[in-house]
Amino acid sequence: MVFSSLIFLFIFLPCTLIIHWILPARFRNFFLLLASILFYFWGEKSLTLIIIISIAINYLGGILIGKYKLDQPTISKWILGSFIALNLSVLVYFKYAHFIIENLQRIGLFINCENPRLHLPIGISFYTFHIISYLIDVYRRDAEPQKKPADLGLYIFLFPQLVAGPIIRYKNISQKIASRFISGENFTQGAIRFIRGLGKKVIIANTMAVICDKVFDITSGNMPAGVAWIGLIAYTFQIYFDFSGYSDMALGLGKMLGFNFPENFNHPYISRSIQEFWQRWHISLSTWFRDYLYIPLGGNRKGPLVTYRNLFIVFFITGLWHGASWNFIVWGLFHGTFLILERIVLKNLLSRLPALIQHAYTLLIVIVGWAFFRAWNLKYSIKYLKSMFGFQHSTDYSALLQISAYSIFIFIIAIIFSTNIRPTLNNYLGKLTSQKPLLNRGTHILVYSSYILLFLICVMELAHNSYNPFIYYRF
Repeated sequence: MVFSSLIFLFIFLPCTLIIHWILPARFRNFFLLLASILFYFWGEKSLTLIIIISIAINYLGGILIGKYKLDQPTISKWILGSFIALNLSVLVYFKYAHFIIENLQRIGLFINCENPRLHLPIGISFYTFHIISYLIDVYRRDAEPQKKPADLGLYIFLFPQLVAGPIIRYKNISQKIASRFISGENFTQGAIRFIRGLGKKVIIANTMAVICDKVFDITSGNMPAGVAWIGLIAYTFQIYFDFSGYSDMALGLGKMLGFNFPENFNHPYISRSIQEFWQRWHISLSTWFRDYLYIPLGGNRKGPLVTYRNLFIVFFITGLWHGASWNFIVWGLFHGTFLILERIVLKNLLSRLPALIQHAYTLLIVIVGWAFFRAWNLKYSIKYLKSMFGFQHSTDYSALLQISAYSIFIFIIAIIFSTNIRPTLNNYLGKLTSQKPLLNRGTHILVYSSYILLFLICVMELAHNSYNPFIYYRF
């Protein structure tokens, strides 16, 4: 079940919100856990047992880590390592076993070994990181071990963030699981945030996806440079509005249920460096790797060479986390290389250049990187980049037939809303209406009416068009 589906919008969500609202506080967590299990079971059926078993095992792990942490820290550390290894082994089995065996067979090992491609449980990378976050937070004494299995289950299963994040630290949500209050203002803000994310996904991302898919369906990668650029720029907008739209919907749902999830995107395409880009893109993932991998490796405290090594490791794993493919690994290392180059020399050079040049540099690197992220395989991505930069020639412009006047309009909307124009406009309107009650009331009516209209447009789009992919569901 996806957020941008009619069954979610008109059956699952309203039923869940109404029952959650009217239930006494002591029953809300148990109900939300059941609703979240149903949400996941809708798409994964028997594989839901994997998470349930994982919750039971890691509940025990948290208790044991907490029990030995004070008196026998060495035992606690070994328990932590064992449970992290167990969780990662499940992730590796489902997500990377085929990839590992395939590459071993290419170098002559395990040639006679069967290599079935397993079904990848939806969101396994996200909920594995949630579990590891819980175990490490308990070990670091940033949070107490959860004594109630159902409450730990809710942290892992909570449907707004279950299958595509944001990645939420246990220590940041444990208090809200224990007790939360839903105000009318927060509920309204959550509904607005959800509708905004729905609009990003349904109107912008889906429109860009049609153009992008048509271009990338040119199997040889041999296309005119202009077509290649259009296809990859369309993907640049698709992945941003797809994923940030999902995150907006998750944050909005969280508010409507009494939780405050961390921001996951902060207009990454206005960045002036790759370092800034990763401070704005998929913030919950980059901070997770910073706190649980980069800093434990030594961060930047042990000299430049160790820092570069740590960045290389982190971005190798960042790429691999996104998928069992050399494309993702190359994409991660591509970004990691430019982060290292910026530390060595590029940052000083960029600081002397006009802001427009800094933006252009960052966008060029990001867009080129998306070729590896989107292409079917590494060979195709190289061919695609050759087409983009004029090393392959073709007169096949058929993909441009997908571009209509509506697509061009949405393309312009995507450019505008990739910037920080909306919060800037909100701040301006807030200052303008703060001392004028009548104007303030009229502005609120206009804003609420706009979001109601946006929701209706999204519903009509969903009813009319069944093409509704979510990029990050495969992670």
